[in-house]
Amino acid sequence: MEINATLIGQLITFALLVWFTMKYVWPPITKAMLEREKKIAAGLEATERSKRELEAAEHKALNIIRDARLEASQVVEQGHKRSVQIVEEAKESARIEAKRIIEHAQDEIALEVSQAKEILRKQLANLAIAGAEKIIKRNLDVSTNTALLDEFAAEI
Repeated sequence: MEINATLIGQLITFALLVWFTMKYVWPPITKAMLEREKKIAAGLEATERSKRELEAAEHKALNIIRDARLEASQVVEQGHKRSVQIVEEAKESARIEAKRIIEHAQDEIALEVSQAKEILRKQLANLAIAGAEKIIKRNLDVSTNTALLDEFAAEI
């Protein structure tokens, strides 16, 4: 192959093209590529940060849910304890009231028995007096007295 002016012209033109490209075209392209690389790196970093924040938020949400469940179970347990306490208080109150009513009824019964005994004593005394009057009015003999006492006993 022969080196002639065309080849030298092409070499000079190619060298000028390379120089021009390196001087004026290559820097904006590399700058754009670097900016694009920085944007992609920033996007990847933001994605990773978002993933970490999401994981932290999920962990926090799980903690909140666990705490809420624990608190709810405590509230339910307190409610159950309070209901048992109310039932026990009601039972105790009912026992005390029943005891008071029974004591009052026993007092009334004792009073009525006492009144009935007093009435019976008075009636017995009246009957005894009536029997004695009959015996005194007819104080005839022992057989008559015995008959009167038997009659009196039959009346009682």
